[in-house]
This record gives sequence, C-alpha cells and structure tokens, in this order.
Amino acid sequence: MFLVKREYFNKTNIIKGLIIAFGFSAFIYLAYFGIFNKTINSIFAIVSLYFILTSSRQVAFYIGFFIGVFWFYWVSISLQYYELTFFAPIVVILFGLGFAVIFYIINFIDNIFLRALLIFSLSYIHPLGFNWFIPELVFIDTYFSIEKEYFAVILASLVMFNKLKRYKFLAVFPLIFVVLNSNSNSEIKQANIKIDMPKYQVSQDKKWLKHNLSNIVEQNLKIIDNSIEEENELVILPETVFPILLNHDTFLMEKLLEKSLKINIIAGSLFYEDDNFYNATYFFSKGKVEIAKKYVLVPFGEEIPFPQFLVDIINEIFYNGAKDYKKAEKPTDFLIKGEKFRNAICYEATSDKIFENLGDTKYMIAISNNAWFTPSIEPTLQKLLLKYYAKKYNVIIYHQINGSENYIVKP
Repeated sequence: MFLVKREYFNKTNIIKGLIIAFGFSAFIYLAYFGIFNKTINSIFAIVSLYFILTSSRQVAFYIGFFIGVFWFYWVSISLQYYELTFFAPIVVILFGLGFAVIFYIINFIDNIFLRALLIFSLSYIHPLGFNWFIPELVFIDTYFSIEKEYFAVILASLVMFNKLKRYKFLAVFPLIFVVLNSNSNSEIKQANIKIDMPKYQVSQDKKWLKHNLSNIVEQNLKIIDNSIEEENELVILPETVFPILLNHDTFLMEKLLEKSLKINIIAGSLFYEDDNFYNATYFFSKGKVEIAKKYVLVPFGEEIPFPQFLVDIINEIFYNGAKDYKKAEKPTDFLIKGEKFRNAICYEATSDKIFENLGDTKYMIAISNNAWFTPSIEPTLQKLLLKYYAKKYNVIIYHQINGSENYIVKP
C-alpha cells in the first residue's frame, strides 16, 4: 500500500506532469500576452503532445490535472456573481480532477497506438455538454493545420518517431505533408457593409442593478445615435446589452424600431414568451424586429445538463429556484444589406451545432458578455476557439463583446 501511494504522489511525477501540461497550454498564455510566434507554438505543441503519448499513467494523471486547471480555472470566477465564491476552489479542483481521470484512462494501457487513438477522440467527447477542450486547438497558431484528418497524421508521425529505431527521421515526412497542406481555405472578403462595433466595459456586478438600468439604456441609445451620425450601416451591441426583458418594454422597443429606420441594429437582451426565458439577439431593421433565440446553452450557466428532478434541486439550492433558459429549435440567420449572417451568442459560437446548415452563409455575428470571467484567459481561449471554427467552416466572424476587445476573425 505504501509503495502504491509513493508511486502516485512522487514529486518527480507531479513536476513532469506540470511541465508537460504547461507546454500543452503555452499557446493560450502566449496569446494572452500578445505573443504569436509560430515556431515557438509549433515546438511546444509537438513536444508536449509527444510526451503526453509516451508518459506513464501516473504522470498522465498530473498532466490532465494541470491542463484542466490551466485551461479552465476561469470558470470559477463567475461564481462571485451568484454569491458562491466559497465554491470557486472546488470548481477549479473538479476541472483538474476531471481531466486527470480522462488522461489517466488514455494512458492506462502502455500502448502508444491506443493512446493516439484515444487522444484523437477527445474532441468528440463533451462531458456534460462542455466542448471547449479540443486537443488539435494547440496547433491553431502554428505551421500545422487544425483539421482533424491532419491531426491524425500528426499523431501518426509521433507514433512513428517512437516506434522506429534506426529510421526515426522518416517521422518528419508526415509533418512536412501537414505543413504543406495547411491554410487551404478559400479567401472570403469581409461583408460590404459599414459596421460599427463599439467598445463595451460594463462590469458584471453593476450591470443588473436596477438603479443603473436607466443609465445603461441611455448610454446604449447614445452609442446608436453616434453610429448613425458616423453614417454606419450596422451597429452591433453585445450580449444582454439591455439587461431587461426587452420584448416587454414597449417604450424602448419603439425607440429602437424608430432608430432602425436609419441604421441596422443588433443587440442582445432577454426574451420572455409562454412563461419561458430566452437569451436572445434582437435585429432591428427598417422599423421591424427579428428575434434569434440562443440555440446552444451554457452548461450550468443557462441549463443544468441533468435529469429534471436534479435540475429542480440544483436550481433551488444554488439559483434561488430560477428556471433554466429555453433554447431555439435551430440556428437563425439575419439578412443584412443583402448578406446572410448566422447569429451566435457567446458559447454557441464555439460549437459545431451553430454551424449546421450554413449553406451559402459566409458570415457570423457573435455577441458575448465576457465580464463574467474577466480578468482571466477566458477571452483569449474563446478567441482561439473562434479562429478554429472560422478555419473549420470557412466563415468570417464579427465578435462584439462586453468586457474584452472586439475583433473580426477570418478563416
């Protein structure tokens, strides 16, 4: 018994796991500090992935633990707004342990072929609906392609390097093949529309206070007026920029419909219908409004991914009995100045589901409220994921955010 404990809690195993996990997470933190070096990222990605494949299951446990912490510690930051700050360290540890178990299982059998297959399958496995761990994302800012078939080739080359004795150099050729076939997307021009994406920095703890509502609404209307004066054709405001049930505020709806005669307006707010709440995007244009209800909800943030009897218990204990949000039956496209834009609200912009049935739609408008998680690496990880999906589906994403910088992502 003592020997088993010593084997798993050996300081060397912990340090090895920490170093390899850091290498696999380095691209996120380099991006956070504005460092985008393809050579450095490529080396970190290849070397750390090789050590993940070849580490013992004891080391793999710690690799997974630290990857879970490095990638997702920021989830705990939002708990302060639910008065659950005491639960934050537990959430961080749970993420660490969750990934520790996953990596332990992957490396349980000392067979590099099986390990490579299991790592490849990770991006298809979404525990409790949370899909922000995509292993091939590590190659997003490298010389390598992020497509799954090329990720399989990269894994195969690492297996070759491990198994070949005298001819390890042959493992380089699959990597060269991947490099030569990267960046193969067709070029898409930005929409021929004059778009305004104003900067927003409204803190989460002030956003929903009733005495701040009139100031927030007034500021939003002023931003729209400024955009009209600048002769923009479309102004995009962030997720829940109007912190109310907008469709039940007749006066404000009329104001926005009136302004939409001069400019197209995209704005996030809540929508209430048939005793259900929706996180929604409102599109005001030419005196009319279209509503896009959110299609992919945030696990635990907007819906509890458990059977209903557990959902009711959890909502009663942690959310004062609040109901889960409802979701749309399918994604929504807006037609703006003759161009189709797929609507996405924060988390769903990083889900394959929102890209279903794109057809000839080349653009996406994503609105987010990152004030839940700042300061942290969450906005950086989100941007890297959007770059991944923009490349994967060959679309341009216009991302308007509260709490971090806005940007446009090209394939």
